[in-house]
Amino acid sequence: MGKPYEKDERRGRFAEEARAERPDLAVLCLLIGAEADRAMGEDAVDAGQAELDRLAGLLPFGPHDAEGWARAVADLLGGRYGFHGVAADYARLESSLLPEVLRRGRGLPILLSVVWSEVARRAGAPVYGVALPGHFVVGFGTPERPVLADPFAGGAPLSVGDAAALVAGTAGQALRPEMLLPVSPLDVVARVLNNIRAWAAGRPERGDVALWALELSMLLPSRPARLRYEHGRLLVERGDFLRGAAELDAYADVVAAVEPATARAIRHRARAARAMLN
Repeated sequence: MGKPYEKDERRGRFAEEARAERPDLAVLCLLIGAEADRAMGEDAVDAGQAELDRLAGLLPFGPHDAEGWARAVADLLGGRYGFHGVAADYARLESSLLPEVLRRGRGLPILLSVVWSEVARRAGAPVYGVALPGHFVVGFGTPERPVLADPFAGGAPLSVGDAAALVAGTAGQALRPEMLLPVSPLDVVARVLNNIRAWAAGRPERGDVALWALELSMLLPSRPARLRYEHGRLLVERGDFLRGAAELDAYADVVAAVEPATARAIRHRARAARAMLN
């Protein structure tokens, strides 16, 4: 496993990668895995990258059109290596952690799509993530003429009509053209962290997971200001009253000019948190 990643070091690397000119999606997702498994060594991120490189090297060499790339990646990952998902994967934290998804061959749609896109990208495929409401897939080619594949279903092809039916079934919405546009690496990472926070929200005993997922979300650029409020509230719930109160006051300062009543209520909550120490 190598030397364990110290908290400041892994968080520093996460923040640095998130602010890079071209953030590396695989590195960011592997660092999320390191946050979940504190025993993970520094070399685990390199090992994850090496596994993605190895899988990419197994794709057939030569020029392919978008349909050919989609078939080749599905044959390798969904067929030969059995990467896919099932309903039970939604109940497992491991399904949101790239090191575990690479090890198990199972995961949520978004993490399987990370595997698909990172392996295909390394092999030279024109590939991108597609954040459909309620379900994540990948696209090959161009957004104007997308060739869609569903990694959760082992890379099964999706027509635009199939995607519309999927969106209607999972989110109760009509498919709009902008839903098929490529999603940025940082948007993917934010969605992964949101999934982890949602998983932890239903498990009060896993407040530790909720806390680190929230704190990683706060390291992303252009993060919502409300994350400070959520951070303060969670710290107070976990008994860290002083730090929690300080975060609540900081958020109150942000919203005071536009929502003075909300700011007063938050400051009252901060005072109540400090009073818990008396």
